[in-house]
Formats: sequence, structure tokens, C-alpha cells
Amino acid sequence: MLPEQPTYYQEVQRKGYSRRDFVKFVSIMTAFIGLEQSAIGQVTKALETKPRMPVIWLHFQECTCCSESFIRSSHPIVADILLDKISLDYSETLMAASGTQAEAALRNTMTKYKGQYILCVEGSVPMGADGVYCMIGGKTSLQILNEVSEGAAAIIAWGSCASNGCVQAARPNPTQATPIHKLITNKPIIKVPGCPPIGEVMAGVIVHYLTYGKIPELDKLGRPKAFYNKRVHDTCYRRPFYDAGLFVESFDDENAKKGYCLYKMGCKGPSTYNACGVTKWNGGTSFPIQSGHPCIGCSEANFWDNGGFYERASAFPGFGIEANADDLGKVALGVTGAALTIHAIATNIGKSNLIHEHQVEGIESEHELKS
Repeated sequence: MLPEQPTYYQEVQRKGYSRRDFVKFVSIMTAFIGLEQSAIGQVTKALETKPRMPVIWLHFQECTCCSESFIRSSHPIVADILLDKISLDYSETLMAASGTQAEAALRNTMTKYKGQYILCVEGSVPMGADGVYCMIGGKTSLQILNEVSEGAAAIIAWGSCASNGCVQAARPNPTQATPIHKLITNKPIIKVPGCPPIGEVMAGVIVHYLTYGKIPELDKLGRPKAFYNKRVHDTCYRRPFYDAGLFVESFDDENAKKGYCLYKMGCKGPSTYNACGVTKWNGGTSFPIQSGHPCIGCSEANFWDNGGFYERASAFPGFGIEANADDLGKVALGVTGAALTIHAIATNIGKSNLIHEHQVEGIESEHELKS
């Protein structure tokens, strides 16, 4: 059993948030993690009754953008309550303590909550040159990861660095940067890729674990289905322009000003799974495509090596219609023309049938009058 700790709701009250703020937060998180409205009660009860879950947050080869994204979530409770009350058990970036005090906090959490804490990892682990490229307190990243993961209940790999190696693992990968799942194989691991992931997505993963005491349903790559089950392409507001064959040809042309599809500018939306087009960033304000920049596919493995950011992909396996954007306009016009033709034929056939029916009715009526 965990030592007596205040619940999340008690911390919400202590920080001065109203019941209304708390319920709003729960509603938002419930929607984000893909649960039905009826599940709001479950999430509410969990946060009202469960003591805060200790979390150790490690940093290896990364730029800290995942932490930056998390603390800038649109709802203040995410940073003020979730972050403040979980990650500060140990986080080199965010905790007030440093040096021996920080190491003491880490050891204390690992001992007191063995088998019960969540391990969050931000960054890849360098395996080259015996791990000297990233060392903390005289220990390599791999040594620290192995020690801390031993007593973890579950591991969350924050961002593309921890999930797939990201830029550090790009060719020629001089440090032999390695993602977490290739080093730890005896613990449940949740990958939350993105460079960085959306803050609300990160919060949603934590809230799901807090509510149900288990990791969320994952896709075949180990990502939460609630956030990575659809392509950016499928939820993009510019998708109708793609289907109509209307594309931006250069960043300063008239088509760009009209907000046409960015596929020809290298947009990787058709091959990227993420919630960017739905959840968006900065409180639902925008996402890269809405800001006029093509998706670079940052939540997919090896995205740094999968062609240039502005290099148009020639084909996407499994999605035949997207193989050649130049033909889409013709296809769209052809389909439209065919549809109009079919509609006209159907309409005329309908009219002919109707006329025939009236003619038959007229003949029958005439026979009835004569008889």
C-alpha cells in the first residue's frame, strides 16, 4: 500500500481551484482519452479518492521540449496539480532540489514506492562509447535507466526521442542513440511520440493510468489508440482540397493564401498518426498545418531519415489514391463528371418510368370507362 497521501482533488482544493474548475478539467481529460461522457463519473471518483501516484521523470538525450509542452497545457490543473504532485518526486529539470538532495529524493522514491511508481523517460539512451555521451552523477544513462526501471510499475516514453530515437538516432547516429523499448523489455511501456507530444495528450495518458490503474489500449507500435488511431490527413481541415486536387505549389502562391492542401510541399499527414488536427496546440488554437506549414511526421519512427521535410513523398503504401497527387484533380473531376452522368441517367430513367406508369394508368382508366 502507498503511504498516506492527499488525493488529487484535495490538492486541487488546496491550490484554490473551484469545484467547477475540477469538473471542467475532468470533462476535458475524459474526452481527450477517448472515453464516453458516462465515464466522467469514474474519472472524477478516481481523482477524488486515489492518493497521488509518485512518478520519477528522467531526462537523457533530448531538448526538454516534452516537459515544456506538458507545463504549457491549456488547462492550469495539468501543470499545477498533475505535474506538481507527480513529477517532482524526481525530475532533473523541474524539481527545486539538485545534487545530493536530488539523488536522495530519487532513492527515497524508489525505495518507499517500489513497484508502485510510474517511470517517465524523456530522451534516448546513447549506447556508443560505453554511454559516455550522456552521464548524470557519474553514471551512464543506461545504468540509471536499468536501476530506476527495476521498481517501476509502468514506463512512459515521452516524445520521439524516447519512443524511436528521433534526431539523435538519425543517420549516422554517432552516439548510437536507442529508444527505451529496445532496452527495457520486462515492463509495460507506453510510447507517446511527437516532437514534442501535445501537452493534453501527455496529461490524458497519466489521467487514464490514474483512473484505471493500467496502461491505455495501445496500437501495434505501442502508442495510445485514443490519440494515435487516425492519420493527421484524415482529420485535417484541408482534406477536402486534397480530394479536389487543389494544392499549394509554393509557399507564397495564391493557393497558399487560399489555404489549399500542403501535400505537394512535403506534408507527411497521409502517413502520420497523431491527434494534432483534433486536439491542436495552445488551447486548441492551431497546429502546424493550420499555421501554413506541412506536417513533418514527427510522431512516426525514423522521420528524420524518411526524406526531407519539404520533399514530397511519391507514394504511401496502402493508400493507392494518394500515390500521385498530380492525377487527383483529374480523378476528382472524372468522378464528379461520372457522378453527374449517373445522376442524369438515373433521373431520366426515373422520369421515363413515371411517364410509363401514368400512360399505363391512363390506358387502364380508359378501358374502365368504356366498359
